[in-house]
Amino acid sequence: MHSRKPFFIFVALLFIFGTAASIYRSVEHNVPFLPGKQVQSWSVEAKVMFNGTNKAAEASLSLPQDDAFDVLSENASSPGYGLNISDGDDRRAVWSIREASGRQSLYYRVTLVPTGQLDVTQDEEPEVPEAFTWQVTEKGAADQIMNDVWQRSANNLSYAQQLMSVINDSNQSQNLALLLSVNNRTQLFLQMLQSKGVPAKKVSGLMLEDQRRRQQLSPYVQVFHDGEWVLFDVEGNKEGRPDNLVLWQQNNQSVLDVIGGSNSQVNFSMLQETRSALATSIDMMNNSDAMDFSLYQLPLEEQSTFKGILLIPIGVLVVVFLRVIIGIKTSGTFMPVLIALAFIQTTLLTGLIGFLLIVAFGLMIRSYLSQLNLLLISRISAVIIVVIFIIGLFTLISYKVGLSEGLTITFFPMIILAWTIERMSILWEEEGPKAVVMAGGGSLFVATLAYLAMSNSWIQYWVFNFLGIHLVILALVLVMGQYTGYRLTELKRFKPLAGDK
Repeated sequence: MHSRKPFFIFVALLFIFGTAASIYRSVEHNVPFLPGKQVQSWSVEAKVMFNGTNKAAEASLSLPQDDAFDVLSENASSPGYGLNISDGDDRRAVWSIREASGRQSLYYRVTLVPTGQLDVTQDEEPEVPEAFTWQVTEKGAADQIMNDVWQRSANNLSYAQQLMSVINDSNQSQNLALLLSVNNRTQLFLQMLQSKGVPAKKVSGLMLEDQRRRQQLSPYVQVFHDGEWVLFDVEGNKEGRPDNLVLWQQNNQSVLDVIGGSNSQVNFSMLQETRSALATSIDMMNNSDAMDFSLYQLPLEEQSTFKGILLIPIGVLVVVFLRVIIGIKTSGTFMPVLIALAFIQTTLLTGLIGFLLIVAFGLMIRSYLSQLNLLLISRISAVIIVVIFIIGLFTLISYKVGLSEGLTITFFPMIILAWTIERMSILWEEEGPKAVVMAGGGSLFVATLAYLAMSNSWIQYWVFNFLGIHLVILALVLVMGQYTGYRLTELKRFKPLAGDK
């Protein structure tokens, strides 16, 4: 006797791999498990303006590169200008033109999708910054403040926290008032951090608020502590990063550089949008150019076809369960699956009525054909032609009486219907009408349950967007294929024995 251990290992691998593939698709590609989920995105437009000087001009704008936001799409509007978007650690859009005169306006638009990754981490310890060189008139006051705060702190983070509190204290000391008279709060905060050798850098961020216009980037300071860059909003006296803040520039580079122009500035407008989470994930996958095992790469026509094909395993699973475990008899092994597919096109009630009418008329005509003693092939062929005539007749009648639902009866698989009529006719002759009713009723019952499963919007969504589910279905089918016990409907055999006890 062969060991079943390899079989169960294989089934377990199918189940684990299918489940893991589905979870990977959800986590890595942000494909939502629930259909209809919406996500918020932000459309941000940067408007660059400067005065041309009647000569060649070049404008370079820093572009967002923030792990907390994915770039869904980006484009620029700049008639007459050449445009180049450079990648790398410092992404920039560079517009260029041979001659610029008068007021120039350049536009850059980007759609950002929040990722929820607000923490900025770094494995390597950054280099200790060079101590800031204070002016002679400021050095004494700065040293006194820094030394006092340093004594009250335990590490870089607590030093930064204490320092920000002192800078924003309403009861300013004379030393602090002196320093703030020549420095803004953010600049003074950064200088005092660097003077004590605390890794810190200035970043520029844009606070996203719906329907805001002509916004400017705000300065923030990041302080490195225990592998993470902690954000400080010194002007707002706040620590930590809000989820609607996009860090536009993080590399100590300028946000906007203009050569051949004057009076340059950039401001931002933004708009919050609601998008389908699934459509957003698909767009993100297309942008990443990743070799993803996805049906989304197919043309839409093929995708539509596969949406129907991938429902068949669900119907097969229902049939296997009802036949192997429950013990329901059907006319034809997987005929209920095909009938269920037709029900999806016709709707359940119309499909049931159409199926019963076709089979009933087919059986009557088949009884006449049996009297002619035809060969099997000829008889089946005649039944197929008759089924086509019946479907055509019912369709025409439905059209004449104005029943548009009846027109969908053409979706029934004609060959399968012909074979069903042939089998039921033989069953009628051999075992009587009761057996035909049992087999036909069982087929319709199984087809109805398969239809309910296959027409469920959640199941339709899962089988198309999470292909790993089909491996799980395969594992379940294989496991049920090993079942050799009694069906549930067969347990009634033991009822008399239970009564004897």
